[in-house]
Parts: sequence; structure tokens; C-alpha cells
Amino acid sequence: MEYFWYIIAALGAGIGTGLAGLSAATVMVPILIVMCPSFAGETGAYQATAIALASDILGSAVTTGVYIKHKNIDLRRGWIMLACIICMCTVGSFAAWKAGNVVLGSFTLFLTFCIGIRFLIKPDTTRKETVGKGARLDWKGVVISLFFGLTIGFGTGFVGSGGGMMMLVVFTAFLGMELKPAVGTSTFIMTFTALIASVSHILIHPAILTEKWDVMLICIVTATAASLVSAQFANRVNNRTVGLVTGVVLTILGGTMIVLNYREVIFANPLVVSTLQCFGWYLLYIVLFASALIVLHITCKVPRPLFRKLLHFPAFTSSIFVTLIAESWLPAALSLVIFAVIVYPILALLERWKGYANLFVEKHPGEIKSSLLILFLSQAAIVALSWGVFGEPWIVIAATATWGMGDTAAALIGIRYGKHPIRWKIADSHKTWEGSGAMAAVSFVTCAAAMLLFAPFDWPLCLLFALIAAPVSAFVEMISRGGMDTMTVPIALSALLWLLALVF
Repeated sequence: MEYFWYIIAALGAGIGTGLAGLSAATVMVPILIVMCPSFAGETGAYQATAIALASDILGSAVTTGVYIKHKNIDLRRGWIMLACIICMCTVGSFAAWKAGNVVLGSFTLFLTFCIGIRFLIKPDTTRKETVGKGARLDWKGVVISLFFGLTIGFGTGFVGSGGGMMMLVVFTAFLGMELKPAVGTSTFIMTFTALIASVSHILIHPAILTEKWDVMLICIVTATAASLVSAQFANRVNNRTVGLVTGVVLTILGGTMIVLNYREVIFANPLVVSTLQCFGWYLLYIVLFASALIVLHITCKVPRPLFRKLLHFPAFTSSIFVTLIAESWLPAALSLVIFAVIVYPILALLERWKGYANLFVEKHPGEIKSSLLILFLSQAAIVALSWGVFGEPWIVIAATATWGMGDTAAALIGIRYGKHPIRWKIADSHKTWEGSGAMAAVSFVTCAAAMLLFAPFDWPLCLLFALIAAPVSAFVEMISRGGMDTMTVPIALSALLWLLALVF
């Protein structure tokens, strides 16, 4: 079974190197030390680092060759970094041997996750103002190169990872290179640093070569092949796509490895177990609902406005679903936040697909992913407010259902039958009296039904609350601009229902 993980680790390392010039150890070391028992000893992380560095030699070399072929390398701005990093690699390797397994293992796991998050937040690392290829370094560039070259060189020798990513950041954010020349230059440097650091590791601990030669061979061959393929891909797509793909892969990998490495501690926490159970059921709910809607969209000619609102349904019922199945408010809110964090980069990747805008009925570029991010985070806030602060889970259900169904009615009726725009200065100019009237009517019915089912009140009070909430929801929706009714209406309704519950 360990051989399977050797191949997976090497594939991930090669892809990271070819895509963004990442050190092989950034990906390889976490997998080897977590999934392979033979790397669990006192020197396990050190041996894993040495094997990753050895895999980095050819992987970085073939990657550099591809980037040179596409004229994406700039040594004139990177030669100082090259000299400094090479000088410090041996020092870092010796310090790593003294540090031991615990330091290396923990550092590498969290580094992988953080690098992934960094790419998701800012997939394109290039500055708006860049310098031309081959431009000379000014005195500031020399100082920056010396400082970061020495620190990155020591870090590369010490942990065997992070050097490529740190060089990438320095080249793009501080020295003004474009992304692809920065990747090509960093992989050129890593070819030499990986060679020196790998040899240093093996000389310090020769058992790496005698005991793990088969692992090293498998990883070198696999990582080199993966680097070559991924480098070809990276030079054929834009910078943003490269960054997003790398971010998704490393974030998932890092998060998974952290969970596996600390699984005994994590799963001993009741909150973690409860959150994972809630999120699992919620994910199943979303996948089944979304799959059914996509099949419906493909097989039937559903009008675009109607299909958009059908997609809206599983999204706005998310907080209702997690409220019904969760043991407490915190697992419910965390499930929504986790889903938002996961779905945003996935949608960002899908935007490159030509049929994306048509499938999800997108009004303008980026609208779907930003709207869903706001929606899920606002619903998490509503769960925390209504259930966590107010202590009333029924408010989550009533407020969310009232807004969701009312907003759907407002959109469908307003688009088809809206003939009388609302002329008030505070109102959104796109809203009509017909749409707002439909929202008020449907909000009343929905709020009354939700309260009769879940609120601890008799039916006269449920009807009274619904009668008050309906015009409020319509008014708040009317004055909310830019799609912010996703947040404003349910929050306003939550506060209103809580105040009514206090009074009555």
C-alpha cells in the first residue's frame, strides 16, 4: 500500500513544481510522513525531505527546460538569489538534522495548507507594474535579493520545502517579474539547490540511500514525468488558471494531511464530530438537489429566470436544513462556512468553462460565485444570531423561508407582469409594485406556515407575526440594491421576529 502513496506523493510534487515552481517537498513530505509507516520513525521526516529534494532535481530541471523553451526565465534578476540560496542550503540541511522529526513534520503540513490558501486568495501573483525581462536590478533589488536569498536558502535546506513558493513571491511581489518568468527562474534555482540539499542530506544520513533507494527511484521518475506534463500545461494557460488549480490542489491536500496527522486529537472533540456529521448530511442534500436541477435543465427547456430561481431554492434552504439536523447552532453555522470556502474556488475554476454562464444563468462575470459566498456566509451569521444569540432556532427557519419564497415570487412576478416601477428615491429602480406585492403575499403565507410548524406559539400569534413580517420583508427587499437582499431581508426578519417574540 505504501507504494501507492509514493506514486501519489510524487505526482502531487511534480504537478506543483510544473504549475507554480513549488518545491517537491511541499507536497511530498506531508504524504510520506502521514500515510507511510516506514517514515514514522525519529528520522522519518528527514528521510522524506531528502527523497523529495532528490525528486526535485530532475523535476525542476525538466520544468526549467519547458519554461526556457517558451522564453519564460529571467536570470539577470535572479542571479543574486541563486548565489545566496546555494550557499545557505548546506547550513540549513545540517540544522534540519539537529531539529528532528517533529519540527519538520508539523511545519510542512501547515505550510502546504497555507500556500494553497494563499493561491486561492490571490491566484495571480503578478504585480500591476512589472519590469521587462533582463532588466538590471537596482540597489533595492540587490538588498531584497540578498536578504531573501539567504533566508530562503537556509529554509530550503532546513525543511526542504517552501523555497519555490517563497522565491515566486519575492520575484513577483518585490522584483517585479511576471508570473511565468518567475516560475521558470525559481525552478532553475531549485535545480541546483535541490541537488546540493539532497547530497547534504544523504551525506549527513547515508541510510537514506541504502534503506530507501527504491522509494527514491519511484519518486524521482514519477515526479519528473508529472513536472514535464504540468509545465507544458502551465505555459499554455493564463496565470489565474495556474494559480487557482494549484491553490485547490494544495489546500485540499494540506487540509487532508492535517486532519489525518492529528486525527486522534481532532476526532476526540465532540464539536468536530458533530460538525463533520452535519456537514456530511448537508453536502449530500446539496449534491442530490443540484444534480436533479442540472438534469432538469439539460432535459427540459426551463425558462432562464425560472431555472435561476430553482437553483436559488437549495441555496436559501441550506440554513433551514442544517438547523433541522444539527445538534446545536455552532455545527450548523460551521457547516455553511465550510461549504462557502469549498465552493468558491470550485466555481472560480468552472468559470473557465464556456457553458458555465448558461448553466448557472449568470447575469455578469463572477456574479454566481460572489453571490453564493455572500449567501452562505450571511446564512451562517443568521444561524449564529437567531439560534446562538437569541436561542430560537425557529427564527432561522421562519426568516429564511419567508425571504427565500418571497424573493422568488417577487422575481418571477416582477419580470413577467411588472408594469409599474417603484418611483421612490430609496427604492431599487428595477423593482416593481407587482413584484413587491407578490413578495408580501407569499411572505405572509410562508412565514405563517413556518411558524405554525416550528414556533412555540398558538396559531393567532403565528398569523399576527406573519402579518407584520410580510410587509417588512417586501419593504427591505424593495430598498436593497445590488442583490444585497440576500443578506438584508433575512437578517431584518430575524431581528423582527425576535422582538415580536419578546413582546408577546
